[in-house]
Amino acid sequence: MAEKAAKTEEIVDKAVVETPTEEVKETVVEEEHFAKSGKKSKKHVEEVKAEEERQARKIERKAEEAEQKPKGATPVTRPKIERRGKKYQEAAKLVEKKAYSLKDALDLAAKTSTTKFDATVEAHARLGVDPRQADQNIRTTIVLPNGNGKTVRVAVFAPIDECKKAAAAGADIAEDEEFLKRLEKGTIDFDVLISTPAYMPKLGKFARLLGPKGLMPNPKAGTVTADIEKAVKEAKAGKVEYRVDKQAIVHIGLGKVSFGTDKLLENAEVFFNSLKSQKPASLKGSYVKSVYLTTSMGPSIELENIYN
Repeated sequence: MAEKAAKTEEIVDKAVVETPTEEVKETVVEEEHFAKSGKKSKKHVEEVKAEEERQARKIERKAEEAEQKPKGATPVTRPKIERRGKKYQEAAKLVEKKAYSLKDALDLAAKTSTTKFDATVEAHARLGVDPRQADQNIRTTIVLPNGNGKTVRVAVFAPIDECKKAAAAGADIAEDEEFLKRLEKGTIDFDVLISTPAYMPKLGKFARLLGPKGLMPNPKAGTVTADIEKAVKEAKAGKVEYRVDKQAIVHIGLGKVSFGTDKLLENAEVFFNSLKSQKPASLKGSYVKSVYLTTSMGPSIELENIYN
C-alpha cells in the first residue's frame, strides 16, 4: 500500500509540473497569436503602440501649451537681422539706412565683406519692365574692362580650321565631331560654349543638357558667330551676359573685392551704361526702380537711383 501511495504521489507531482498554469497558458496563447514577421508580428505591434502613446503625449503637450498662452497671442518671431551670424550683424551696423553714391557703396562693400575668401561684388537692379513682353525681355552682353575675377573655360564647336584659330586665341576646348562625344557622355567641363551658325543644328539634340545650365549658344549672347577667334578673346577678357529674370531683376557680378574701388567702379559704370541703353521704347514709368550692391554673404547697400 505504501508503494502504491508513493507512486500515486509521484504521478500527481509530475502532472502538476507538466501541466501549465492559467497564466502560462495565456502567455503561450498570446505569443502564438503573433506572426513571425510583418504587420502582425510582435515587434510591429509594440512599435505601433509606442507610436500611439507618443502621439497622445504630443497632443497633451500642445493642449497644455494652448491653455498657458493668452487668447489672441501670436508667436513672436525674431527680426531677420537677429537670425544672422555675428559677423554679418557687425557688418550690417556699418550700413546706414540711406542711398549711397556708386563710389561710396563700392568702398562700403569692401568693408562689409564677411568671408575669408575673395568675395564677389554683386549688383542687383529691380526694373519696371514686364519680362513676358518680348520687347521688354532685357538680355545682352558686356565686356568688363577689368574682367570679373573668374577663370572662364571656353569651349568651341566648329570646323577644324576654326578650331585651330580658337585654340590660338586661348580656347580651352576646340573640337569638331569629337565634341559631340563629350556631350553624349554628359561631360560638361566648360563655362562658355561658342559655335558657328552652321554647326548649331548638331547641338539641337543636346538642348536639354545645355539649356538649363545656360550653356546653349545664343546669337544675343554672341556665342553663335562666324568670327570664332574674336568671340573667344572676348570671353577670356571678361565678357559676361546679363538678363532680366521672372521677377524683373537683373543680377551681375562686377568683380572681386580684391580689385579695389577704382577697378570695380570702371566695371560698374560699364554695366550701368549698358543697362541704361537697354531701356525699351515701349516702357511707361520708371525703368530702374532700385539698385543694391552686396558682396557674397554680405549685407545689401542701396544705391542712388540716377539711371532712369
